[in-house]
Amino acid sequence: MSSAHHPRFRAFTPRDLDGLLRRVSLTDDQRLALRAVSSVLPFRTNAYVVDELIDWSAVPEDPVFRLTFPQSGMLPAPDVRRMADLLAGAAPRAEIQRAAHEIRMRLNPHPSGQLDANVPVHEGQRLTGLQHKYPETVLVFPRQGQTCHAYCTYCFRWPQFVGEADLRIATDDIAATSAYLRAHPEVASILVTGGDPLVMSTEVLRRYVEPLLRIDTVRSIRIGTKSLAFWPYRFTTDRDADDLLRLFEEVVASGRHLALMAHFTHPQELRPPVVREAMRRVRGTGAVIRCQGPLVAGINDSADAWAELWEETTTLGAVPYYQFVERDTGPQGYFGVPLARGHAVFRDAYARVSGLARTVRGPVMSAMPGKVCVDGVAEVAGERVFVLHLIQARDPDLVDRPFFAAYDEGATWWTDLKPAFGASRFLPGLEPG
Repeated sequence: MSSAHHPRFRAFTPRDLDGLLRRVSLTDDQRLALRAVSSVLPFRTNAYVVDELIDWSAVPEDPVFRLTFPQSGMLPAPDVRRMADLLAGAAPRAEIQRAAHEIRMRLNPHPSGQLDANVPVHEGQRLTGLQHKYPETVLVFPRQGQTCHAYCTYCFRWPQFVGEADLRIATDDIAATSAYLRAHPEVASILVTGGDPLVMSTEVLRRYVEPLLRIDTVRSIRIGTKSLAFWPYRFTTDRDADDLLRLFEEVVASGRHLALMAHFTHPQELRPPVVREAMRRVRGTGAVIRCQGPLVAGINDSADAWAELWEETTTLGAVPYYQFVERDTGPQGYFGVPLARGHAVFRDAYARVSGLARTVRGPVMSAMPGKVCVDGVAEVAGERVFVLHLIQARDPDLVDRPFFAAYDEGATWWTDLKPAFGASRFLPGLEPG
């Protein structure tokens, strides 16, 4: 078959950024500012995203362009100027790296206790490539899967991709992972995540997945991925695409639930026919596709975008799962949407879709205590409040118990909220901040 039917993956990195930006009318200073941002926060895209998903006639407003290309507002203006001056002056690489590191450390690179409260310990050893936040679920970060086919500009995992070893979460110690899971039979669900595990070859992915099938207490396996959106050929014409689908079939045949946790941000990502074919092939293995993504300013902060996304994924046989709130890390100040407005967008979109699409939950903050869902705004005892509950929690006793926060039109994250009615805490065991 001709190469036209077997597209080859071609990545673009910061060294390609200036050339890509010449497709649109930007001044030299504007391009330099975007290069400055990409020297602090990661940039990577690929030919499929550039040629098939971005409408270059609509740039810079095009949502997939904003989703994948740096924007000058992603960093404070003084930091952009500092990095731009270093680049324009051809500063030594070490000086540029030092400046970038200083800026990164101010961007809360590991929110919600990722490097302290979530790292499990087994036989005195910290398992730094695992995360165990909820009793029944463990996240595994395969070392070879800590990149993506393209990076989202708002990604809360950005520290994985900036080349700083101290910020990276990763493991290749499969034996230690298995030993930990055997010692913790309460763990029933594994999320293999990254980065994106599907950047790995099937042979390498199998090394991480097959041992899980020998642990009886593991009942479900999830794979977190953006590949359906950013490189759907992973499931259709990549040289080991068929091997990948056979691995999925083996997981399902073992009696376990296999879920592809597909990250879709905008309905534009669903339009190429290859995406639909990729989803059809995945579903043919018995795996379930569950779709999630964050609400992001300037990209999908409209009810129209979310209603279309949920209805279209449902039509394609996938399950709308979560609408997340942009996390308190990296460029949250640029991409974050206030919780009050976020809930209004969610509610308006939810009201437009059929019951089949109303499996979605949101807006959800994956915060320190757990997954906090904003259920709405109400007036209780004469006070305007946010109504919330925890879908998942470090402390299972807190799950699904409604509580109230004082209404704050500008609040964008959990730490902005205060208990309603002058209380000192939201619930017994659930403190603010």
